[in-house]
Amino acid sequence: MKWLTRAKRPSVLAVVSAAAVAAGLTGGCGSGSAGGADGSAGGGDKKYKISLVVGLNGDDFYGSLACGAKRAAEHHGATLDVQGPSKWDAPEQISVLNSVIAARPDAILIAPVDDSALQAPLEQAKAQGIKIVLVDTTLKDPAVAESQVTTDDEAAGRTAAQEVIKETGGKGSVVTINTQPGVSTVAARVRGFESDLKKDGSGIDYLGQQYSGDDAGKAASTVTATLAAHPDLAAVFTTNTLTGQGAATGIKNARKTGKIKLIGFDANPSGVQALQDGSAQAQVVLKPLDIGYMGFGQAINSLSGKPVQKMIRTGSLIATKDNLNAPDVQKYLYREACTS
Repeated sequence: MKWLTRAKRPSVLAVVSAAAVAAGLTGGCGSGSAGGADGSAGGGDKKYKISLVVGLNGDDFYGSLACGAKRAAEHHGATLDVQGPSKWDAPEQISVLNSVIAARPDAILIAPVDDSALQAPLEQAKAQGIKIVLVDTTLKDPAVAESQVTTDDEAAGRTAAQEVIKETGGKGSVVTINTQPGVSTVAARVRGFESDLKKDGSGIDYLGQQYSGDDAGKAASTVTATLAAHPDLAAVFTTNTLTGQGAATGIKNARKTGKIKLIGFDANPSGVQALQDGSAQAQVVLKPLDIGYMGFGQAINSLSGKPVQKMIRTGSLIATKDNLNAPDVQKYLYREACTS
């Protein structure tokens, strides 16, 4: 959720880390392994005070991320405070962050909602001796952070492109509906998507991306306008929950549900419902549970003088109506409330 050029292959250590977390977390804040290979410090640590600043309060993705961090906090005997803005808004998140900094935690895990606007406040936090770990999204200059833990969003975007090609048979027009410029994760998703569409979707007329902000109504209108200009519209690719919800509405209003394919990034309850009722054909599911757990572990390592990985990229998977009930898919569907 910019920061990277084309996504690089994860290091062997990062792959081992992701595998260790996947094995240790059975869901939500449930019991897991004692850590170690995931870069966490293990039991008996000093009782550190750590804050997590999410991108959006009440969002199920960030709920899952917080559950992973809570599970790690329990393991390390540390305290965790979770805060975030009520909307995806840089000034509001900066206000929350300033309040957190004033409380002087030992470390801050944060998902910056803007890759430029959060730079200076986080530099100020670092100057006060607070360790910074970036989770999910990042900054244009991430050197302020001890570690970054994020999805390999370009790879996830490439996965979405392959699903679009499969669903459309490689024919017709395709449009991307994105949120807004300056959000690192969605920018990377689009880069990966466009890369594979250009490489493998030669029969597709790619119409490019349009921004709808976090406005489902505008996303719906974008579908309506695109369909009017391009009656052969075969698929819509959306980069987050609200763009997906809006696109589904626009397709439904055109009475094209199931005919115009929708591939999105929404493993929230809304995205699950869209798969179940046929409004969407596929959702790319990220692993915020792992991001929260591993990010917390890196913060502890930094505070305790143990080795820190500068970059860890977690994976993703595709959910469809057919595999929705598979345990590996169910584990990573986003939930605000932690499960045992």
